[in-house]
Amino acid sequence: MNMLDWGLAGAARLPAAAMALRTGPQLSTLIFHRILPETDPLFPNEVTAQRFDRMMAVVARSFKVMPLAQACQLLEQGRLPARALSITFDDGYADNEEIALPILKRHGLPASFFIATGFLDGGRMFNDTVIECLRHTRVDVLDLQCWGLGKLPAATVQQRRAAIGKVLPYIKYLDLQARESALAQLLVVCGSPVLSQKLMMRRAQVQSLHASGMEIGAHTVNHPILTATPDAVARDEIRRGRDALQDMIQGPVTSLAYPNGRPDVDYDHRHVRMARELGFARAVSTSKGVCAPGADLYQLPRFTPWDTALPAWMARLVMTLKSTRFKVALPAS
Repeated sequence: MNMLDWGLAGAARLPAAAMALRTGPQLSTLIFHRILPETDPLFPNEVTAQRFDRMMAVVARSFKVMPLAQACQLLEQGRLPARALSITFDDGYADNEEIALPILKRHGLPASFFIATGFLDGGRMFNDTVIECLRHTRVDVLDLQCWGLGKLPAATVQQRRAAIGKVLPYIKYLDLQARESALAQLLVVCGSPVLSQKLMMRRAQVQSLHASGMEIGAHTVNHPILTATPDAVARDEIRRGRDALQDMIQGPVTSLAYPNGRPDVDYDHRHVRMARELGFARAVSTSKGVCAPGADLYQLPRFTPWDTALPAWMARLVMTLKSTRFKVALPAS
């Protein structure tokens, strides 16, 4: 049984018969962030190398995988093959090159990497600063009454995970200056632990991805929430991120990923217009779905099922396709 059909059977839990899938010229795009060497106690459901390897084995057997740029060109031309799929990564984590790249190459899979250039060479995403502060905090109770979050217990892994879930939403939608100030304050509240400076890629790793045939895409400089950023600053963030990457790889960067990526929440029509005016050929969101001919190439949907068990992951992937563009016929029970 093809792995996609196997996933369909698991999705429906039908005891008597499998579902029949009719696929057309539609593009599915997966989104990943980190690929961890082993399970993280703070986030046990995050994708590990072993799990990613198994996912990619399924994807390689079940889909026609191609770079996002090529897939979009074929989509526009009406020549996209059935079961077309693109793989994307956001932010620019070092493990993308160290762990994900060898796995992708082993399975013969291309991917697109959207990189926020401001964190390369020793920087750190704001969310990772929050996570690492809580991971290595030297205090058992965090006094965050000044943010309206009260006093948060942080003595156990479970308590730290819960605290991260409250702190991250508070910091995420601050403007860049306020965000940096809040992160500095959090570091002090947590007892000034030493944080890793090796989470994000180095310039040479971006070049390594490019040299391996992977697509490099823009993701701004500092990963701001564009709707919370003045238009001139947002445009500059998009342009400077693209230009820095083009300088690194000595080639064109024609794809953009909007930071955070929720339409009308994290970006809106102004930023779609900016992407067009700045010369990008396409842009991706984090809105769940798949694309058919005629889709807005500047608001491409992406998704990734979150299940840890491989059958459930594949079933969730198929159900997402079913709920958007793919048509599935269920047999009579």
